[in-house]
This record gives sequence, structure tokens and C-alpha cells, in this order.
Amino acid sequence: MIPARLSVAVVTYEPDLALLERCLRSLGNAVKVAKDRGLVSSASLFVVDNDASTPPDLPGVAVQAFGDSGRVELIHGHGNVGYGRANNLAIPRLASDLHLVMNPDVELDPMALVAAIEALEADPKLGAVAPQVRGPGGEPQYLCKRYPSVWVLFLRGFAPRALRERNARALEAYEMRDLPADRPYSPVPLASGCFMLMRTELFRRVGGFDPRFFMYFEDYDLSLRFGREAALVYVPSARIVHHGGEASRKGLRHIAWFLRSAWRFFSTHGWKIA
Repeated sequence: MIPARLSVAVVTYEPDLALLERCLRSLGNAVKVAKDRGLVSSASLFVVDNDASTPPDLPGVAVQAFGDSGRVELIHGHGNVGYGRANNLAIPRLASDLHLVMNPDVELDPMALVAAIEALEADPKLGAVAPQVRGPGGEPQYLCKRYPSVWVLFLRGFAPRALRERNARALEAYEMRDLPADRPYSPVPLASGCFMLMRTELFRRVGGFDPRFFMYFEDYDLSLRFGREAALVYVPSARIVHHGGEASRKGLRHIAWFLRSAWRFFSTHGWKIA
């Protein structure tokens, strides 16, 4: 097996620099383990900063945390263009076989990349990997999804607790809580953009993220377009910790972005009401 060239894109906006440092340090450690296993030959990190004015400490934090593991490039000056469009800015710069998009609020288990890359190497029909995700307290986060209905999205994001409990079976089905804990599973219909390892050629072929999604649902849209070309696989041995929250807990602006993107998603891929 020929070791893969790996590229990584991390989009930032007003980042918590301490958390970003932990994120990139964990990424660097995972890259080193993958190199030691002969799975990765080189790594390039693209930090895509959506701030109007890049925090002065950001380049130094990125280089200090990751620089021993590969090349670091900062892409900035474009302003807040949204998550998907920002990720796409790295596409012309990619000279890799595998590409990872990940949030600045995740931490990788040292073996996360090894497990994800080995899954892709084992089956050429697979196009992207979704990991096992837990929150900072160890609680499971169910980020692989089945195709949503409007009703399920309302329940999950906005309904009172009693109504969610009465519809627990529908929510559990949407969140794929029946995924096996001890082996990979595919195909996964929808994967989260907080960590998605993909074949670079596939990412280029589908045109990257749809830039019409400013925030939210861009990863679901990409998953469905990937799914027409290759299978997405859930790999439980690829473990990460995700410090992020849900849109409904982040204020009115995020709720507005969520609703606008949900409308575009269903209008593009088909409405499912209940």
C-alpha cells in the first residue's frame, strides 16, 4: 500500500484559541501515528479564517500546535463567507489523496486517523468516513443521520422535552442510534461536517460544498451528493470529542440560518413532512 498524502481544512471564526490549540495538537498527534503506521506520507493543514480581521495569535497557534506534523497554510482576508464556501477555498490548493474537513472544536483520539484511513483503504467503494463522536463529558453524540423529516427536525431542535419523549422512537431512528458499536457500517445517508475524511478526488468531482448553504445542512447536502458516487461509512474505532452545540441553543441568528438552510435542503433534495 502506498502511503496517502493527507490534507486537512479547519474553518475558524472568532475561535477559542485554547480549544483550537488542543484541536490541532490532537490532529498532529493523530497524523504522527498514521505516519508511523505507514498510512500517511505527508500532511498539509489549511486554516481558513472567516474573521474580517485575523486574530494576531492565530498563525502562531496553528504552527506551534501542528507544525511538527506537516505544512501549515493560513487562508484569510475573504471575510465570513460561510462554512461550506470557506472550505471550498482550499480546493485549488489541495495536492492530496485524502482530505479531512473538521471543526476547530473537536479533539481526535490518537488512533482516529489510522482507523478512518484503514477503512477507506480496505474498500475502494467507500468515499468518506464518519467517526464515533462523544461530547466533552463522554456523552455520545449521534451525528450520523437518516434523511430527516420536518417534524423530526422540529422535535429535535425546538420541541419541549415531554413532546420529544413521546416521540423518542422517531428521534432515535433519525439519529441512527442502532449503529453497531463494534464494527464499521455503511452506507450512512448523512454525516456531520465536524469531521469527515474523504477521498480528495471525490470531493473535487462533486464540486465541494454547495456555497448556497451559509451554515447548517451543507454537510447533509454534501453527504447526499457523495452517496450518488460512493458509500459513506461509520467507523466506531475512529473516535473524536466534539465540543459544539446545537443551533437552537446558540441564539436567534443561528436559528435563522438553520431554518433558511433547512428550507434550501428540502427544496433541493425533497420534502419529507413526517
